[in-house]
Amino acid sequence: MCALCGVLGGRGHWTESAAAPEAFASRAEAHTRARERQQRTRLVNRVLGHYGLRLGDWSAGSHVLRGRTGRTALVNNLSEMWAAADDLARRDCDPLDPDLLRHLAGR
Repeated sequence: MCALCGVLGGRGHWTESAAAPEAFASRAEAHTRARERQQRTRLVNRVLGHYGLRLGDWSAGSHVLRGRTGRTALVNNLSEMWAAADDLARRDCDPLDPDLLRHLAGR
């Protein structure tokens, strides 16, 4: 498939609850794909900020990952984001790094 078709008509990723609503049937709050993407992006940015990176929405189907130096990478989902984050940060971005966990805990 061409890149444009992938952006415009790509299927949902397994990490998106909108792709499998039956798995989240007990959800109490109103749910939309856009709300889920915004919430996921906010949470991921808390982690990425520790590494000097920032994730932004792009065309409601992909994400743009930005580094401190202005380097960017277009990623389709969170799985692709981690490999791109390692590349842009020029180090391993470990979500279980003890320093990161202390930072997230506010210590």
